[in-house]
Amino acid sequence: MIAHRAMLDVSRDLVLQVARLLGAERRRRGTPKGSRALTPFWQAVGVLRWFRGEMDIPGLGRDHGISRATGYRYVDEGIDVLADQAPDLHDALDRARADGHAYLIMDGTLMSADRCAEQTLSVKGELIDLWYSGKAHHHAGNIQALSSPGGLPLWVSDVEPGSVHDLTAARAHLLGALYKAAANGLPTLADGGYEGAGIGILTPIKNPTDGQRLSIGNRTYNRLLRGLRCLGERGFALLKTRWRTLQHITASPSKITDITRAALVLTHFEHGHLPETR
Repeated sequence: MIAHRAMLDVSRDLVLQVARLLGAERRRRGTPKGSRALTPFWQAVGVLRWFRGEMDIPGLGRDHGISRATGYRYVDEGIDVLADQAPDLHDALDRARADGHAYLIMDGTLMSADRCAEQTLSVKGELIDLWYSGKAHHHAGNIQALSSPGGLPLWVSDVEPGSVHDLTAARAHLLGALYKAAANGLPTLADGGYEGAGIGILTPIKNPTDGQRLSIGNRTYNRLLRGLRCLGERGFALLKTRWRTLQHITASPSKITDITRAALVLTHFEHGHLPETR
């Protein structure tokens, strides 16, 4: 066996922030001081290692001198504590208006996940695998997000199974609030997959079916919309590349919601967007 040291590429401030949240959770539960195998600081280090892509929890446990079961429990606790700090949709929209954003960008992504054997009926009445995405050709969860004009993710939805279309997921989780935001002067930009989403949701104009070209005005509109919206696609890239555990989630697909929200909170802290701890 060869021992070696490795650097955890997150700031000490982020570790201390996570440790403060974990410490507050221990106090809320009435955990006696000194009764845990790890301090909040070292538990935070383990949680952040997991989010950065070290998903071998038994291995993390060995590194920190704790059992496999304790390792899983500590990581789950870290996920829950972080996810609880994520803004809800109305808070995110209020913050966007307060920050002076002229518009928001809506996008959806598929979070790759391990197989979950659950079946449902398709719109055609056929029996299908609920979590299998025909678009991506693998099992996944559908997450919707709102991003700022600069591409910082501001809010993420609850997970829907991978077989659910983006527009269906958006209708379930955020379109109602976006209609009100648009009425108050905060429209949302989206791609063609959200066509028909409703007033205030701006999507590209499709080419005519008769083979004619769009008018110059409509082509200009589409080009401007693409130029503004493409920055929003940076939001999911920011989450997935920084917090590599999101690239393939090996936990139950039902945990995708909390894992993604926890990653959002970590991203907000690193980009100076985190509100005061609740």
